[in-house]
Amino acid sequence: MLIDTLGLLIVVVITAANVSEQAGAKQVLFKLNQVRDRMNRLIKIWVDGGYRGKDFTHWLIDVYRWLWSVVTRHEEQKGFVVLPKRWLVERTFGWFNWCRRLSKDYEILPQTTETFIYIAMIRLMLKQLAL
Repeated sequence: MLIDTLGLLIVVVITAANVSEQAGAKQVLFKLNQVRDRMNRLIKIWVDGGYRGKDFTHWLIDVYRWLWSVVTRHEEQKGFVVLPKRWLVERTFGWFNWCRRLSKDYEILPQTTETFIYIAMIRLMLKQLAL
């Protein structure tokens, strides 16, 4: 899932559990590249520690020309710590739990889950506009 700095969804891709985070990120970035003309201001992407790796970072810079910043917890910190930028994604996941169809994995096809996520975000954005 790729969100903006407000926590609003840009792109989502549902994959099988055996797909690595970096392979899933490639699918998300490929889908994002298809709508790149609308994302012309995108420069930097913040990700968690599962996306570390020089090979993947170089691939991202060579192919898409975007910067990739990994947000990790300091080694000396123990327990739960709110990390900058990563809480936005967790809040977006929390918004999905407001929707009954997204509170559990009821769907058989991954495309159906993606569609319901997009519908949930459309509903949330319309609700925000109405305020």
